[in-house]
Amino acid sequence: MENQFIIDSEHLSPKALEKKHRLETDPSARKSHMEYLPGMEKIESDVCQRVMAQVDAFDYSQYTGKDVKAALEGDACSIEDFKALLSPAAEPFLEAMAQRARLETSRHFGNTVYLFTPLYIANYCENYCVYCGFNCYNNISRMKLTFEQIEHEMEVIAKSGMEEILILTGESRAKSDVAYIGEACRLARKYFRMVGLEIYPVNTEEYRYLHECGADYVTVFQETYDEEKYETLHLLGHKRVWPYRFDAQERALRGGMRGVAFSALLGLSDFRKDALASALHAYYLQRKYPQAEMSLSCPRLRPIINNDKINPQDVHEKQLCQIVCAYRIFLPFVGITVSSRESAEFRNGIVKIAATKVSAGVSTGIGDHESKYTGKELDGQQGDEQFEIADSRSLDKMYRDISGEGLQPVLNDYLYV
Repeated sequence: MENQFIIDSEHLSPKALEKKHRLETDPSARKSHMEYLPGMEKIESDVCQRVMAQVDAFDYSQYTGKDVKAALEGDACSIEDFKALLSPAAEPFLEAMAQRARLETSRHFGNTVYLFTPLYIANYCENYCVYCGFNCYNNISRMKLTFEQIEHEMEVIAKSGMEEILILTGESRAKSDVAYIGEACRLARKYFRMVGLEIYPVNTEEYRYLHECGADYVTVFQETYDEEKYETLHLLGHKRVWPYRFDAQERALRGGMRGVAFSALLGLSDFRKDALASALHAYYLQRKYPQAEMSLSCPRLRPIINNDKINPQDVHEKQLCQIVCAYRIFLPFVGITVSSRESAEFRNGIVKIAATKVSAGVSTGIGDHESKYTGKELDGQQGDEQFEIADSRSLDKMYRDISGEGLQPVLNDYLYV
């Protein structure tokens, strides 16, 4: 295991510490990451095969400046063009890519930027993912909000003016079952016009139930599309099953969700191949489900509690900008979200070029919105954060900053009739 991902194991029992060590050092102690577990729905789909065939064939060292120029000069961006734009050969053309991306963004989204905020309702987790602050072997303060607490958090957020919320949990069915998440969606409908979910993957009928409870869209991070690397990063739990996670967005669409979002966590593996896979995942599903709304995120690794060394080792802001611009040129109609993992300076710049959605008023902890939004001292328990954020601006500050850049902040773009 790379030193980058070692976390403080203080306070683990000797038995737990022994199991953790075996999982980290002995691959035979781990279940196959390609084998479905009981209760996991297996769907028939060719999307995974098509995506991974392109990724396996992607040799980005073969592309030249000539290929990049051709990609930028063409009316449409093919898969081969997109590969050229992700390659190292495109780095000297970043300014030209930004200009083309800005043109595509203006053409399809005008000068609008959408705003939302996440609400973590629980941080219990049954997975051992070595880079995540919520992982089951990390010694953190765990908490699950009651329905009364969830509604109070939503009231505080709604009073700030926010109209879209993203509900998140740790990946624990035992602590945050589908019925619990569904009730949170029903509560959210009282306060917000748009409700998203970022939870553990579930089966088609469970997504259908959550949609009926009020959820509009589902975000799933594949984390990395590199199957071999995925195996070394996800050592225990349902999240370890790579193909079940890959098909989550398609199950959500089959369950009636209006939209789905895709992402790799850049910095876990080869970021160019992960960026290619994320975009192609959206590309092929868009063609299969043309009525669906698709969006991409481009998060990078961030430090977590008990490990401040977790950071992307090769994905610098220049590379991140290249990826976002390439996404926009290849998929001009798709929304692109840049989260509070990135600095205010980067987000201020990228919304003028290619990003169409940003978070504001963010907390990745549990039960602390009132404190962060109002400054009020809280006397109850709070749950620890999943990762450190880099941009802590409030909705009001974000709104003013976006307006100051000559852009139009949008709190909601969908009305139910």
